[in-house]
Amino acid sequence: MIFNRIKSEGIAHNSYLIGSENDAAVIDPRRDCQVYIDLAQQRGLKIKYIFETHRNEDYVIGSVELKHFSGAEIYHGPGLNWKYGNALRNGQQFPIGKLRLSAIHTPGHTDESMSYTVADFSTGEVTLMVFTGDALFVGDVGRTDLYGTEEAPRLASNLYDSIFNKLIPLGDGVILCPAHGAGSVCGANIANRDESTIGIERIQNPLLKMSRDEFIKYKMAEKLERPGYFRQMEKYNLEGPPLLGCLPLPAPLTPAEFEKEMERGAVVVDTSYPAAFGGAHVKGSYSIWLEGLPVFAGWVLSYDKPILLVLDDQHHLKKAVRYLIRAGYDRIVGYLKGGVEGWYNAGFTVEHMQVLTVHELKAKIDQKEELTILDDRGEDEWVKGHIKGAQHIYVGHIQERIADIPKDKAVAMFCNVGHRAGLGASILLREGCREIYNVLGSMTAWRAAGYPISTD
Repeated sequence: MIFNRIKSEGIAHNSYLIGSENDAAVIDPRRDCQVYIDLAQQRGLKIKYIFETHRNEDYVIGSVELKHFSGAEIYHGPGLNWKYGNALRNGQQFPIGKLRLSAIHTPGHTDESMSYTVADFSTGEVTLMVFTGDALFVGDVGRTDLYGTEEAPRLASNLYDSIFNKLIPLGDGVILCPAHGAGSVCGANIANRDESTIGIERIQNPLLKMSRDEFIKYKMAEKLERPGYFRQMEKYNLEGPPLLGCLPLPAPLTPAEFEKEMERGAVVVDTSYPAAFGGAHVKGSYSIWLEGLPVFAGWVLSYDKPILLVLDDQHHLKKAVRYLIRAGYDRIVGYLKGGVEGWYNAGFTVEHMQVLTVHELKAKIDQKEELTILDDRGEDEWVKGHIKGAQHIYVGHIQERIADIPKDKAVAMFCNVGHRAGLGASILLREGCREIYNVLGSMTAWRAAGYPISTD
């Protein structure tokens, strides 16, 4: 048996290639799908099947792209008006060489969610592993809020049944293969490891120790952000996204060419860290550090505007492009040749973003200076502790709630380490706010300095 886990950074997405003899299948492929083709060719395999665990919300699934190159058949769960592929029925089986893959309908995260078990007949008929999608993670289970608050109890109940009546009975020794790892927006507390079994989860996963009522109550109380770009991902993953063929090739642009693209309406994304962004950046840029692109680009970038990149290192281009196309952003027209240094060396003006250390922020608070502390972390982080008197708006909602932020005094942006605060500060700068500070180190540094934290 051949088994490969393919990890996609940023969105913490796991996809899989399994194979036996001459045949292979891919579960939940990403859009930049050459990796599966290369793996199959290295092993002398033909990709016959593509299986989706559900209509994913946080990335563009690569099934249509991979079918275009491999000719493989696509299968996914029942109940949606899919524009491509084949709907499965519960219990449907597929031979993959000496492997047998069986489809199990496991609704809860979404109604059409599927899991897939695999047995290897070369060694016996026992189920070896199960691909659980977003139903069951290492240390957590999938979110159940995607259909809104009215449907959440039903989904939570269905997820409980799927886990306890369909997955746990597979047996303690069955290897768990979920669609996401730690850092995914599809779970609140996914453990930071890939390896687990049904038995380990049954013993260690706190949600698997709950009664049905406790489980539903817990899921109803969960506070997870739902990025606006999820709607675009759901549309793409139901209808099939545009074919890429190959990765976009953004052009290296001189400062003059870069400025012309801005004048035509292109949006600028600076992928340097906030401290560097604060020193000098192209006016109007969004500050989204490179590893933040997969999640936070979807909160602020529009799908109907071209994108320009300012890179800290030209070697980051390929990664930045991959991150963006996985979220459906295909219109990446170019990057600034020479970076921001090339920009100001060519005589173009730059903008600055002021920074504060936590010690300087504490001094301003003690001196009772007119200052808004804007904490743009998630709700779960906020309730665990924040600066007394701070205003709380999640970074993804700042653009839509700009009117709620006082304009008559300075704003100190605050998050966990200063990265999301940098994005929040850049949004305020784009909106014309001038006295904006990014608090370096933010809550991590604030705690380390021993400064007071409120939970009120």
